[in-house]
Amino acid sequence: MNLRDLRYLLAVAEHEHFGRAAEACGVSQPTLSVQLRKLEELLGVTLFERGSKTVAATAACKLLIGHARVAVAEVDAMLAVARSLHDPLAGRFRLGIIPTLAPYLLPLIFAPLREALPALEVEPWEDQTSVLLKRLRAHELDAALLATEVDGPDLASKPLFAEPFLAALPPEHPLAERAVVAEADLAPDILVLAEGHCLRDQALEACGRSGALGSTLRAASLSTLLNMVAAGYGTTLLPGLAAGAAQDAGIVLRPLAAQAGRTVRVAWRVSFPRRAALDAVGEVIAARLRGFAEGAAAGTI
Repeated sequence: MNLRDLRYLLAVAEHEHFGRAAEACGVSQPTLSVQLRKLEELLGVTLFERGSKTVAATAACKLLIGHARVAVAEVDAMLAVARSLHDPLAGRFRLGIIPTLAPYLLPLIFAPLREALPALEVEPWEDQTSVLLKRLRAHELDAALLATEVDGPDLASKPLFAEPFLAALPPEHPLAERAVVAEADLAPDILVLAEGHCLRDQALEACGRSGALGSTLRAASLSTLLNMVAAGYGTTLLPGLAAGAAQDAGIVLRPLAAQAGRTVRVAWRVSFPRRAALDAVGEVIAARLRGFAEGAAAGTI
C-alpha cells in the first residue's frame, strides 16, 4: 500500500466514477482500476460496487475511507512543513469561504494576494459554514473565511474586518424615501436565505424577528434574493460588499440606524503547522478591506 493508492481511493469515492477519478489523478482509467484491485486484494475487502455507469462505496470502504483521508492529510501536512522550511509562504493554501462573501470578496483580494505572496497558491472553496468547518476539521482546508464564531478546542479564529449591513429596498418601497432605515422596519416583508446560511440568522436577529415570516421565499443564494428585491417582492439586509451588485440591479440601498453588521473572521485548526502563511493571508485581506466598514455604514461605497 502506498500514498498513491490512497489518493486513488479517495478520488473514486469523491467522483463516484472511475473515468473522472482517473482524470482528477492524472492517470489512465486502467491504471487506476488495476491499482484499486490490488488495494482490495491487500485489504481483503471489496471497496466499490461497480455498475455499468456508476460506482458506489461499499460499507467496508466507508469504514476505511476516513482513515485514508487522515493518512493522506498527514502526509500532505508533512510535505507542507518540509516546504515551509525553505519558503513558509510557498505552496498550496486551501481557503474556504462562505457563499454570501465569496462572489464579492474574492475579486477584491486575489490580485493583492498574488502581488504580496507570489509563491503561495490560494485555492478557494465556496460552501456553507457547516461544510467548511467539517472540511477544515478533516484537513481538507487550511483555513476558512466565516462570519460566525467557531466552537471547539480544535479550532481557533480571529477577526479580519467588519462588514456592515445595508437596507436593500425596491425603488417604489416607502422606506426608500428615508435617508436612514431602522432595522425593525424591514421586518414585516423581509426576505431571507434558506436554512444553513449564517446570513439568514444574522438578518433575522438584527430585525428582531423570531416568529413566522411574512414571505415564504427562502432563497438559496444572495443573487436570487437581490433579484426578488429588485422585482418588488420584499426587502432584505444586505452585506456591504454586495452593494455594487445590488445597485446594478436597481435596488435602493440605505444605511441602518443601529448599524447592524457582521465580523468576517479567518478560522483554522489549532494544530495547523503553517501559521506564517495563515497570518500573511489574513494580513493581506485585512489590509485590503481596511476602511471599508466606515464607507459602507455611511452609504458611500
